[in-house]
Amino acid sequence: MSRAVVEQYRDELEVRANRSNRPLRIGVDVTCWNLRRGFGRHTRGLISALTELDNRNRYIFFVDRDSAPDLASQHETRIVSSSRSVRNGARKIADLVRASWTISREPLDVMLFPAIYSFVPVFSRAKVMIVLHDATAEMLPNLALHDRVARVLWNTKVAIGKWTADSLIAVSEYARKQLTEYLNVPPERIAIVGEAPASVFRHIQGLQVNYERLAALGVMPERKVIVHLGGFSPHKNLLYLVHEFDGLIGDSAYADIDLLLVGDTHPDAFHVSYEELVEEVRKRALTNRVRFTGFVPDEVLVDLLNIAAVTVMPSLNEGFGLPAVEAAACGCPVIATLASPLPAILGAGALYIDPRQDGALREALARMLSSPELRGKTGEAGRAAATKLSWKTEASKLINAIEALANQ
Repeated sequence: MSRAVVEQYRDELEVRANRSNRPLRIGVDVTCWNLRRGFGRHTRGLISALTELDNRNRYIFFVDRDSAPDLASQHETRIVSSSRSVRNGARKIADLVRASWTISREPLDVMLFPAIYSFVPVFSRAKVMIVLHDATAEMLPNLALHDRVARVLWNTKVAIGKWTADSLIAVSEYARKQLTEYLNVPPERIAIVGEAPASVFRHIQGLQVNYERLAALGVMPERKVIVHLGGFSPHKNLLYLVHEFDGLIGDSAYADIDLLLVGDTHPDAFHVSYEELVEEVRKRALTNRVRFTGFVPDEVLVDLLNIAAVTVMPSLNEGFGLPAVEAAACGCPVIATLASPLPAILGAGALYIDPRQDGALREALARMLSSPELRGKTGEAGRAAATKLSWKTEASKLINAIEALANQ
């Protein structure tokens, strides 16, 4: 072995030793912080817990003009200059270049992207870690993205991220299997850091529910509500939900049931079928029974989930299914898709359906709505399962993964 090789080896050992003995400089992309999609909720929950737990390492947060996270004051922020924020849709090429430059010039040990959605290439010695939430865009490209151009751009970003990342994170074992199959990533390259409901989602005694706020959503105490939480992308399978609901209320036994579709209706970088859904509701003469609430803040959403008869998630694919878990944390019974990790997460805390089977959701709704006993039993089991999940537990896993990566 030559002297040069020996010296290089010693230098590498010294670097590793120094990294293990000194605080790390960890960059975190938080441009998704204010995003109303699941990426935003995930970023807020995980990174807030991360900074609360980790008093050793130094964090540098990269924000854009529309993301101003309320994080611990001992950490630093860097503004990523851009013509539009991530919240307002896909960034322009010039914005991506500026973001990449801002991050690359910062001396970091590890750079974390909590979502591939806002990933940009990093040209520095920093090791890169990316969270991949699921493989929906690869499995169902026509349902997840607007057009061919959007699909090409997305696939390019994912390919670059997969190729340049030193470590990948999945939000569940179910998602990891999808990433292995559809992105051809060896499972040993993918760690798992899950999700959890925010503390605001909890069971509330009936008299503490704020019915005045719910009245603004069109909720009436004498009527039961079925709730769907989340986006309006076609893979959420909401046309199927409306079809099944229409069939259900043909029975007079369900004359007092309404359907609330809760979520931001504004278009973004992903395919949104809101207009198509509104037209379907109109065609079926359901405008008095199906309501679009728009975005609902968590302090109101928790009241809604506490009085809802059931929450439904009939998606064609979910990497985790956090809205269903948030509902379960409130004690709300859940009907969820089998195309998700929810059977493993909630267990007896939900009924499960094949989202492609005609009549399956209608039958599950009928079972749940006709049986107060089943609703009570399912809600209790779901609540018990949800309370076992914690953002701090998942953040602890992430800290371990970051430090292991830095010391490789």
